[in-house]
Amino acid sequence: MNSVMKYVTFDCNDPRIMSEFWSAVLGYETTPWDDYDGAMSKPLGGGSPGIAFIKVPEGKSVKNRLHLDIEPSGATMESEVERIIELGARRIEEFHEPSGTWTVMTDPEGNEFCVAQPE
Repeated sequence: MNSVMKYVTFDCNDPRIMSEFWSAVLGYETTPWDDYDGAMSKPLGGGSPGIAFIKVPEGKSVKNRLHLDIEPSGATMESEVERIIELGARRIEEFHEPSGTWTVMTDPEGNEFCVAQPE
């Protein structure tokens, strides 16, 4: 028997803003957790994994030990990077390596993620 990944969870300062950002990036829907100071982005129509956002008192202080890699569907890497910047992300650096091309970005709270060139 195996386990399945239910959520990837981010500690953050503003769960609603983070959930709305990631829902817009991934085409997910935002679900606030009214009984808990958090929110979730989940795939439209169900499925997993969702992305959970939990409010914590401390801010981010070091580089992430885990990050998301996303790949555009039906768009170029650069057009997707520009779209995500309009949603509130920031471009950090672009890499061109034999293994692929990707852009390192940060979300509105400074969490690093990568946008990969579609294969």
